[in-house]
Amino acid sequence: MTSDNNLKGLILCGGLSTRMQQDKSQIAYHGKPQWQYLHDLLKSFLPEVYLSCRPEQEFPGCDNLIPDSVIGAGPSSGLLSAHAAYPDASWLVLACDLPLISEQSISYLLSNRNPQKAATAFVSPFNFSPEPLITIWEPKGLDALELEFREGKNCPRKTLLKVEVEILKNPNDTEQFNANTPDEMKDAMGKIN
Repeated sequence: MTSDNNLKGLILCGGLSTRMQQDKSQIAYHGKPQWQYLHDLLKSFLPEVYLSCRPEQEFPGCDNLIPDSVIGAGPSSGLLSAHAAYPDASWLVLACDLPLISEQSISYLLSNRNPQKAATAFVSPFNFSPEPLITIWEPKGLDALELEFREGKNCPRKTLLKVEVEILKNPNDTEQFNANTPDEMKDAMGKIN
């Protein structure tokens, strides 16, 4: 477990899951809802783990909820709401649609964190730019995202392209696969099984 008390875990569960046609945070890839799997995974590394969610969502057994204070802004809603709740915290952020992510990727990310930069992020094996939703966001990175958002720009990836980021090549980059459609969900379940 990391000794940095200012580093917290954040699982982004507030999306509408339109393409998946069901709540992605509730899909049981590992015998439990995905939010619970990711929560347990991050709890093995960090003392505090929170779920970012829409105000009406419920997660039985989880008291660490950060309801979106910015509605309809995609992943930025969760990131900015967490930053507003704990402005001095750094956040290890995971999207809830990462069924293949495991302790290897989390450990690698934490081991190579550079808190002097705005963020520590994996490069996406799909578009070769920083992956904003498997990232350690430092407060200055979230300050930059907030500024961009206030200027009408709403893209965490584009924010990462404008700030100084520690970019990592994940040795297990297949774990960065995200499942957004029923076909991708079936593909992920096939890989897990």
